[in-house]
Amino acid sequence: SREEIQRILESVDRGNPKGKRDYAMMLIAIRLGMRAGDICGLTFESFTWETNTIELIQNKGGAPQVLPLLNDVGEAVIDYIKYARPAAKANHIFLRLSAPIGCLTAPILHSIVTFYMRKANIDIQEGKKHGPHALRHSLASALLDHDTPMPVISEILGHADSATTSGY
Repeated sequence: SREEIQRILESVDRGNPKGKRDYAMMLIAIRLGMRAGDICGLTFESFTWETNTIELIQNKGGAPQVLPLLNDVGEAVIDYIKYARPAAKANHIFLRLSAPIGCLTAPILHSIVTFYMRKANIDIQEGKKHGPHALRHSLASALLDHDTPMPVISEILGHADSATTSGY
């Protein structure tokens, strides 16, 4: 729910590097509905600050996707890059914070989201999605509640077919 999403975000301590990184990644999932693998695969070239867009080739399906770089998302990413990202030559934005420094993977992001859901006292029901994919579902539901047409939701989520989106 909207309230649960807010509790998850509020459970992140952004006063340290891990919190800055985790908050930025979760905000991307929450506001843009990106898949975990795509979030972990973001590079500096993915961000087009002049046009306020995030441009990528989706891991699933290989289709190009252009998403708006929302103000709160951009500010969170900048906060992480400036004040928390380890000094590394890696081109990926989101990195491990301890050795070996390297890009994060989808299973790690799943663990991060699950950690904050538990910290926010969100009931994780057996058999229900509870990682970054659950955040995609929440975005789709919120958009549907605001009468966003299904083809638009499909485009936001990077689905080639609206039938796929209807499962959300």
